Formats: sequence, C-alpha cells, structure tokens
Amino acid sequence: MSKKKNQEQEIAEKEVNSKEINSKETATSPDTEKEDEVKVPLTTEELLALEKDKNLRIFAEFDNFRKRTSKERIELYSTANKDIMTSLLPILDNFERSIKTNNYTNKDGPVLIYKQLKAELEKKGLSEMEDAIGKKLDTDFHEAITNIPAPSKKEKGKVIDVIEKGYLLADKVLRYAKVVVGN
Repeated sequence: MSKKKNQEQEIAEKEVNSKEINSKETATSPDTEKEDEVKVPLTTEELLALEKDKNLRIFAEFDNFRKRTSKERIELYSTANKDIMTSLLPILDNFERSIKTNNYTNKDGPVLIYKQLKAELEKKGLSEMEDAIGKKLDTDFHEAITNIPAPSKKEKGKVIDVIEKGYLLADKVLRYAKVVVGN
C-alpha cells in the first residue's frame, strides 16, 4: 500500500508542478502584459484626427474606384465593336479587290458603297495602318508572312510588299498587317 501512496503522491506533485509552470507562462505572456497596462482614453482631438484620417482614406479609395470604373467604361465602349469590326475587315478587303480588278471609277456604285462603309467604320474608331512598304519591319504592327531576297542592300530587313492591310481600333491593333520582308 505504501507503493500506491507513493505513486499517487508523485502524480499529485507532477500536477502541482505543471500547474505552477503554466501559471508562470501565462503571467509572462504578452496578453497579460496588455491587461496590466492602464488604458488611457483618447482625447477628443485624437479621436477627431483618427476620424479625419479614416474619412480621408475612404474618400481616396472611392475616388480611385470612380476613376478606375470610368477608365474601364471608356475602354469597353472603344473596344465593344471589336468582334463586328473583325468580321467586317474581309468585306472591306473584298471591296478593294473588286474595285481594283474591275477598274471602277469614283462615281461607280461599288466605290461609293465602299467609301460610305469605310467612313462609318472610321467614325467608330477603325483606322488603317499607314503603308509599310519601304519601312523597317515593326513586329508591333506587322506580321512577316515570308522573306524574299532583297533587291538592294538598303531594303534588307524592310517591308517589300503588303499582302493584307493592318487595322487599328482605338489605337490598338485589330489586325496585323501581313507583309513580305527583304532578306
């Protein structure tokens, strides 16, 4: 029986020791240090400064939101017709080919229809890229379809011919110009 009492006494001592250790840890924890500090109420001037700062930050956040949404709205309007414009570009190309092959004059119907269609598309922000023949290849606007031997050293790395015109929609490339480059 004395062994059992000794074991029970050892277990009880271990529990007391562990409780003492836990109480020491909690006494030095940062949470209790904060509780021990005396909280001083803020003055009205400090509260007012905090509210002004909070109000200023909310106003700035709202202003940024307003600017961002207006910018997104403008961008959406300028590129909303992108799909329609892309589908109309082959029609413009076909009009140009037809006018060239049939030698229409400016008074003929197809030329007038072509000019009217092009004018309406330009009102919506579509514009042709400038003629690239003789200029250096610019991969931001041109897509090199093929390379051919350059007729002269000056034309090396420059556009020799334009296979398909390039178009811009609101200063963004809608279709890259397909070009032939001198090698």
